[in-house]
Amino acid sequence: MTGHDPLIRDARPDERDAVLGVTLAAYEEYAATMPEPLWTGYRQHLLATLDTEGPVERIVAERVGAIVGSVLLFPPSTKAYGTAAVSVDCPEVRLLAVPPRARGQGVGAALMEECARRARRAGAPALGLHTTDMMRAAVRMYERLGYVRAPESDFVPAKGLLVKGFRLALHR
Repeated sequence: MTGHDPLIRDARPDERDAVLGVTLAAYEEYAATMPEPLWTGYRQHLLATLDTEGPVERIVAERVGAIVGSVLLFPPSTKAYGTAAVSVDCPEVRLLAVPPRARGQGVGAALMEECARRARRAGAPALGLHTTDMMRAAVRMYERLGYVRAPESDFVPAKGLLVKGFRLALHR
């Protein structure tokens, strides 16, 4: 780890507000591209997901004592999206969040690599995630990290919003 690399670790319970702030700062840009009712619903969903109880791993990136990114890692077979389980065989990455001020510094990639490391350690065959076309920078990063489209896990949570599945094969 160089002096510029973020420290990747489990979030502490007292960091809930910091994680919430980082997540809202990261996703706020989509408010301008979504119709108001859709953004309001999406924001509520973000908040509810952050408060998910159960076996979810909350991972943060810290730099100079400040949280500069976060991600949730759901185990296989959980209802990572609130309704049906989207995958029964692999963990699911949710709510990768790096606020604009911390982007382009490897924070998102470091968080994603930690998720893959943890999934490999758990013996998972793959790691899944879902995203939308409006999250172009994230999609480019996922593809750079080796994720491939998994259209069989796509879903439509609201009219006109296609949420696309991606998977990373975890070779041992």
